Amino acid sequence: MSVTAPQGFEAAGVAVGLKSTGKPDVAVVVNRGPLKVGAAVFTSNRAKANPILWSQEVIRDGVVEAIVLNSGGANCFTGSFGFQTTHQTAEKAGELLGVSAGDILVCSTGLIGTGDEAFRAKVLAGTEQGIAELSADGGESASLAIMTTDSRPKRSLVSGDGWSIGGMAKGAGMLAPGLATMLVVITTDAVLDSAQADAALRSATGRTFDRLDSDGCMSTNDQVTLMVSGASGVTPDPDAFAAALAEVCQDLAKQLQGDAEGASHDISIEVINAASEAEAVEVGRSVARNNLFKAAIFGNDPNWGRVLAAIGTTGAAFDPYDVDVWMNGVRVCSKGGPDAPREDVDLTPRATDLVIDLKVGAATATILTNDLTHDYVHENSAYSS
Repeated sequence: MSVTAPQGFEAAGVAVGLKSTGKPDVAVVVNRGPLKVGAAVFTSNRAKANPILWSQEVIRDGVVEAIVLNSGGANCFTGSFGFQTTHQTAEKAGELLGVSAGDILVCSTGLIGTGDEAFRAKVLAGTEQGIAELSADGGESASLAIMTTDSRPKRSLVSGDGWSIGGMAKGAGMLAPGLATMLVVITTDAVLDSAQADAALRSATGRTFDRLDSDGCMSTNDQVTLMVSGASGVTPDPDAFAAALAEVCQDLAKQLQGDAEGASHDISIEVINAASEAEAVEVGRSVARNNLFKAAIFGNDPNWGRVLAAIGTTGAAFDPYDVDVWMNGVRVCSKGGPDAPREDVDLTPRATDLVIDLKVGAATATILTNDLTHDYVHENSAYSS
C-alpha cells in the first residue's frame, strides 16, 4: 500500500532524534531501475525552502536515483548553511548509493527556521542509517517517518495491467495549492520516459492536490515527486496510466483532507454550470477560504448567505439572483433566495457536500476543504516542533 509496492523500489524510515517524540524522522526511497526517470512539481510560494531550491535543479534532466526526506525541521530560511546541508545530504546519499548527488532529491518538513549544526548532523546520520536499512518492504516505515502533525500515515496503491502505482503523503495543515500542497512521493514500475512522467504528474496534481485547500496557507516546502523504475517491463496505455495516477493522487488528497488539523467536517464544494473550469475553481476556492462559511459549518449551521457572499468576491460570471445552493442534498437557496428550511439540513455527519449551481455554462470543478474549529486554532497556536 505504499512506495515499495511497485517493483524496483526500496525504502526505509529511521529515527535519529529530529522529533522530540523519538519517532521515525528520516525516510529514503531508492529507485533500483532499470529506468531512473523522475518528475516533480513544487510549491509556487516565492519563499522556498533549501530542499526545494536543490530539487528544482535536480529534476531538470528527468533523472532521479533516490529521494531523502526528513521531518522535524523545514530547513527553510536557514541561509547558505541550510543549502549546504541539503547539498551534503544529497552527496552523502550519492556516495553510499554509488550515484551522482545531482540525481538525489531532498525534502524537508517541520518548523521553519530549523536547520542548525545539530539538525545537519542528524539528517546526515539518518541518510546513512536509512540507506543501510533499505528494504523492498520499507514503504510503511518511510510513510511514518515523513509525518509531522499528521495523526496517521497516508498511503495508496492502484494496479494496472501488469504495472502499478504506489504513493505516500504527509500533510495535515498549511494545505493550499501551488502545483503541490504537501510532501508526496509516488512510484511506478510502468515504462515511461521523463516527458510522459512530467505531463501525467502535472495533469493529475492539477485536478487533485491543487484542489485541496484546507486553510488557504501555502507552505514553503511543498513537493510532489513521481519516480519511474520501468521494472514491470510494461508500457501502459497513456490514458490508463493518467487515470490511475489521478486516482492515487485523489485518494491521497482525500486522506490529507480527512486528517486536516482540528477539522470536524470534510467539505466537498462542487461548482457546476460555470462559464469555464477556471471560474468554477475560483468560485469553489473563494468559498473554501471563507472563514465565516467554515465557522458556520463547524457550528452545523447551513448559512448559505455566506456562500453567496463568498462567490461575490470572485470575477466569475454569474447572476447573484440566479444561483442555487445545496447542502447535503437539500436545496437551501434557489435563484438567490431562500428555499428549503434550514432545519431540513443535517450537518452533523463529518462528510459535508456543498453544490453551487451558477447556471451560466457547462463547466464544473470540485474543491476539497474543511471547517474552522477551536482545535485548529489551538493546535496552530501551540505547535512548535
